[in-house]
Amino acid sequence: MRECGMLLPVASLPSKYGIGAFSKEAYGFIDTLKKAGQHYWQILPLGPTSYGDSPYQSFSAFAGNPYFINLDRLVEEGLLTEAECTAADFGDNPRKIDFGKLYLNRFPLLRRAYGRWKEKGHTAAEAKGRLWPETVEYCFYMAVKNRYEGRTWTLWDKDIRLRKQEAMEALQHELADETGFYAFLQMKFEEQWSALKSYANEKGIRIIGDIPIYVALDSADTWYHPELFQLDEDRNPVAVAGCPPDGFSATGQLWGNPLYLWEYHGETGYEWWMRRMEYSFRMYDVVRVDHFRGFDEYYSIPAGSQTAVHGTWRKGPGMDIFRKMQEKFGKLNIIAEDLGFLTPSVLELVKDTGFPGMKVLEFAFDSREESDYLPHNYTSNCVVYTGTHDNNTIRGWYGEMSEEDRQLSVDYMNNPHTPVEEIHWDFVRLALSSVAKLAVIPVQDYLGLGGDARINTPSTLGENWRWRMMPGEITDEIVVKCRKMAKLYGRG
Repeated sequence: MRECGMLLPVASLPSKYGIGAFSKEAYGFIDTLKKAGQHYWQILPLGPTSYGDSPYQSFSAFAGNPYFINLDRLVEEGLLTEAECTAADFGDNPRKIDFGKLYLNRFPLLRRAYGRWKEKGHTAAEAKGRLWPETVEYCFYMAVKNRYEGRTWTLWDKDIRLRKQEAMEALQHELADETGFYAFLQMKFEEQWSALKSYANEKGIRIIGDIPIYVALDSADTWYHPELFQLDEDRNPVAVAGCPPDGFSATGQLWGNPLYLWEYHGETGYEWWMRRMEYSFRMYDVVRVDHFRGFDEYYSIPAGSQTAVHGTWRKGPGMDIFRKMQEKFGKLNIIAEDLGFLTPSVLELVKDTGFPGMKVLEFAFDSREESDYLPHNYTSNCVVYTGTHDNNTIRGWYGEMSEEDRQLSVDYMNNPHTPVEEIHWDFVRLALSSVAKLAVIPVQDYLGLGGDARINTPSTLGENWRWRMMPGEITDEIVVKCRKMAKLYGRG
C-alpha cells in the first residue's frame, strides 16, 4: 500500500504560549492531515531537551518535554488561570521559539499548577506511581540536578555521582517533593500525549516517532546505568560518539555522547534496549531510528578530543539486537535512518532487518556522479523525503545549488519552465510519484518556504530548532492540492 505523510515537529506548531504543544492547534493539524489525504505525521524526539535545545540531546530516553504540556488544559483543570498564562513572557516573535524566555517563564507556571494539584489532595507518590520506573529515575535526576544548580552529574559530589546507597537515600528523602514536581509534569505529559495520539489514530493518522541511537552524557540513563556505557571507574567517558570528516565537515562531528558497552548489552539480552523500544512503541506507531549505521559500526572518538579526526570505527551489535527485538515484539515498525556514507556491511544489515531505509531528494542531484537517491534507483521498501529536519527547505536548497546540479534537476524532471516560486511542487511531485511505499514531505516544502524556515543546520548552535508555523498557513488551497496529488499518485 502506497502512503504519504508530513513532517512537522510538535515544537513548530502554532500556539499562544511560545512553543508548539499538545494544544487545540495539534488537534487541528491532525484534522488538516486527514483532509489533505495523508496517513502519517512524523515528529522529532519528544524528550526533555538540554543545552542547545536539540531534541537529539535529552535528559532521558524515557521522559517527555514539559514544554509540550498544553497550558489551556491545565486551565480547564483548575490548576492555572488564563490570566496567569497570558501574563507570562514567552517572546514576541510567533515565527521563532525563544528558548531562554520559555525556560524562565514556563517552569514557574508549571510549579504553580503542581502546587494547586497537591491542594486538591493529590500526592507526589500518586504521580510517581503512574510512571515507568525509568521515568521516575529521570524525575529524581532532575531534582538532584536542580540541587546542583543545573550541573551535569559528572560534576556532583562523589558519593552522589557514584550513587552510594546512604547518600541516595538521604537525597531521595530531601528531594521527595521536587521529584514529585517532575513526576507531575511527566504524568500530565503522558495524559495529554496519549489523548492526542488516540485522536490521530481515530482519524487514520499514525505517528512516526524519532529516537536518537545515543543518549546524552547529561542524562538519567547514564547516571543510573553506567554499566551500559564505556565509562572509567570514576564514571567518565573513555570514548564518545561522533562521525568522521566528510564533505560537510573537514574535522568531522564531535557529538560527545557516551558509547554503549555492547558486549554487556548482549550479555543481558539487550534488556535496556528492549525497555527503550517497548516505551517507544507505546509512544509512537512507527519508530524512526536515528543514525542506524551505529548498530553495524560506530565511530569511537577518544574522550577529551577537540575534533572527530582521530576516531576509529568499531563493530556494533549488528543483526543480533534486532533478532532479539523481533523475538520480543514480532514485526517491527521501524524506519532505518541510513543516510550518509554506507559500507557494504551497513547495507547488508538494513537488508537483513527488512526495515525501509531513507531516500532524500536533496541528496540526489549531484552532476558529478550517479546517485542512489535519484528515484529511478529506488526499490519500494523505502521512505522518500524531499528533505529532513537537517536539510534546508527545497526552496532554500534550490537557490544554493550549483548551475550544473540545478540543470540536472531540470533535465531529470523535464521542467524547464517552472517558476522558482513554484519549484517546490515539482520536488513534492517527484517524491510522491516514486515507487517508495511511503513519501514524507516537510510542511515547509508544501508551503514553499525559503531557508529561514530550516529546522536545523548540523554542527551549529543558536538558531536551530526555533522555526514555527503560523496559524492558517496551510491554506485550504494547499490542502486541496495535497489531497489531489496524494490521490493522483495512489497515496490518498
